Amino acid sequence: MYEAFPRVTVPHFLGDDYDDEGHQLSEAISAAKVRAESCSSFMKAAIRWSAEFGTSRNGSSELHVMLAEYIYSESPETDMTKVSSHFVRGNDPKKFASMLVNFMGKCYPGEDDTAIARGVLMYLSQGNLRDANLLMDEMNEQLKSANSEFPKTDLIQFIKYLLPTTLRQKYKTSTDRDAVFQELLDEIAAKFYNIQRQNPLEGLFSEMFKI
Repeated sequence: MYEAFPRVTVPHFLGDDYDDEGHQLSEAISAAKVRAESCSSFMKAAIRWSAEFGTSRNGSSELHVMLAEYIYSESPETDMTKVSSHFVRGNDPKKFASMLVNFMGKCYPGEDDTAIARGVLMYLSQGNLRDANLLMDEMNEQLKSANSEFPKTDLIQFIKYLLPTTLRQKYKTSTDRDAVFQELLDEIAAKFYNIQRQNPLEGLFSEMFKI
């Protein structure tokens, strides 16, 4: 839908005539901002209409994905928080994963893990554990295909630990039916996620200090 809007070309490189081309660049960026804001406003109005007359109180999932893609690809100053907020209200975590992989290739150091964690945590804040896992799984596949990998940061490690922990908590009622399940899950956590078992004495002492 937004492809029908007029496009403004923003030059990426400046030549020898820096002052003149710098002025042209500034004008092009201003024009691109106006276009992006106009198109975004139109699409947000469409989302509000779909929320009022459609079946989802958040509005059309397809429109949210469309707006997220538009903001990421067309806005001269991409707001990744806005992009993520629309993707998580959409219905296409694979497209979200593709966008994040693309973002990893052009962002500043330290922005990549923040964007990934933000997406996962936004999904989880909406109770959408399925798409949070799908996002990470799809990113993992795409990064492998590109001979790349997730950033090796504490934040990404936290996210990787958080997802299986959340899943275990969600189904705790079922896994509590047999004590052996808990033992096996502890073993799995240690082998696949390097999450060490809690020392029984540590648990005992912490309970004593609570008294």
